[in-house]
Amino acid sequence: MMRQRGILADLKRADPVKISTRSGLAAAAITILGAVLVGCTSTVHGTPSPATSGIPTSANVNDPFAGLVACQVLDQLNAGQGFNPGDNISHRNECTATKPGLGSNGLALDPVQGLAEFRETDPDATETTVNGRKALEVQNALGCTVAFEVSEHARVLAQMAMSQPENNSQACPLARDLAARVEALLPKTP
Repeated sequence: MMRQRGILADLKRADPVKISTRSGLAAAAITILGAVLVGCTSTVHGTPSPATSGIPTSANVNDPFAGLVACQVLDQLNAGQGFNPGDNISHRNECTATKPGLGSNGLALDPVQGLAEFRETDPDATETTVNGRKALEVQNALGCTVAFEVSEHARVLAQMAMSQPENNSQACPLARDLAARVEALLPKTP
């Protein structure tokens, strides 16, 4: 009983900003740990097969991704590499897949925004090419994104986020490799 009064007294004397900061950091750590544990605790038995659900792009005849589902494409490209099946958690045609011990890769098929819009959000992006197509690349503390042009108003984003920051130097080579493999699946534009 006496110790409880001591804890309460300590809390009354403590700096509320430090408590708030510690609480925020603890909550963030618990959230991240919970996500990691949830993602790593289930075992699925059976034969792996490509995902059949996803968000297809519009039926617009000008949509270069018509009929393509990002998760199906990503699962096809990740086959045999130890990645979990892709997951689309948004209303857009994008997908993310994780590989324990490595990180996650992602794919977004955007029939509306081109490289100009990507440049607006990432003005420091480096110009490059993906199999002859114009591209932009951005590396940051979270990983790497390669955006390549499909048309003036359509792009593909290939992303890689490493699970361990000390391996972040591998993110752009892996994102470039994913981008090149995705590009090879797309119809060639004149």
